[in-house]
Amino acid sequence: MPHPPIHLVAALDGAGWHPAAWREPGARPAELLTAGYWSDLVQEAERGLLDAVTLEDAFALQSDDPFVADDRTDRVRGRLDAVLVAARVAPTTRHIGFLPTAVVTHTEPFHLSKAIATLDYVSSGRAGVRVQVAARPDVAAHLGRRELPPVDRDAVATAPVVVELFDEAADYVEVLRRLWDSWEDDAEIRDAATGRFVDVDKLHYIDFEGRHFSVRGPSITPRPPQGQPLVAALGHAEVPWRLIGRSADVGFVTPTDAADAARLVAAVRTEQAAAGREAETVHVLGDLLVVLDDDATAAADRLARLDDVAGAPLRSDARVFTGTPAQLADLLMEWQRAGLTGFRLRPAVLPDDLEQVTRGLVPELQRRGAFRTGYEAATLRGLLGLGRPANRYATA
Repeated sequence: MPHPPIHLVAALDGAGWHPAAWREPGARPAELLTAGYWSDLVQEAERGLLDAVTLEDAFALQSDDPFVADDRTDRVRGRLDAVLVAARVAPTTRHIGFLPTAVVTHTEPFHLSKAIATLDYVSSGRAGVRVQVAARPDVAAHLGRRELPPVDRDAVATAPVVVELFDEAADYVEVLRRLWDSWEDDAEIRDAATGRFVDVDKLHYIDFEGRHFSVRGPSITPRPPQGQPLVAALGHAEVPWRLIGRSADVGFVTPTDAADAARLVAAVRTEQAAAGREAETVHVLGDLLVVLDDDATAAADRLARLDDVAGAPLRSDARVFTGTPAQLADLLMEWQRAGLTGFRLRPAVLPDDLEQVTRGLVPELQRRGAFRTGYEAATLRGLLGLGRPANRYATA
């Protein structure tokens, strides 16, 4: 019986997800703020026929501790805006999708809606966004619009402020989706003979009134090529799983083994059903931080050397996999049987581990009949088997 295809996303961040990655011989730390660096990485991912890339972003400098800033100077610090990088790089590619990270806690949905709609246009229908909540008080201080209380890291998943921020994120996504629909597909007439460029009857006020936002609309950007660009979110606990179930097309989770993968998929499906979305396709992808080599011992030795350079063992919210591409393929197919529809792989070192994915893992999965041998759709929604949704405001 043929295997269902595995969806693969590459998570790109700095010089790689290991803090010592920038000191590797093949790293390009002097180019991290250049378009060419990101274009090269995404084109490598596209050569491997991956579904999409995610680009990390935040409103705080990188830190070894996700809850507080640090003052280390031996780590990569500083980054470009993920949405702008995606918009710059997308036209240099033809098939792969883009899911840049956007902080939704301190930004306005109207601004992000037109930025992602623009990304969908410049990529010809390959755009999405990974929405991210920011609950740190020091991050709020960067914007100066509101104050957030400190969160107990041992109870972060149930902290009232975190619950409130994720409810706000759900409203934010709803505004995004309504704004993307606020122009009907044929609202632009562009008839020079009659002098009519747009049919104003096909532009719609969204009139969103919620606890967190009041947005009238319509957007200033016509409906994106995909109709609705994809929305993704990362979830580690019940509150973010609820956001995935209520609002996302793609959810990223962090299993430790196959049984845990099944548990996390079930949790997302429960939230999806509670939101009345049982009939909709919501992909659940497992995150893995990968250190790969042609020989398992060499991969383990490389991780040990990186840890020694960093001065501490690698820590991650996701499981760290060390081994060969074939061993990783074994694990992915085992976890797929637990219910995951794909995986987001975080290369420890760029470009080394990304190339191990595209040139080692992908051919291995293809040999097993578990991965595409060519791009079969022109849009990101198409790659993930999602149809183009009807416009909620259009009349039949």
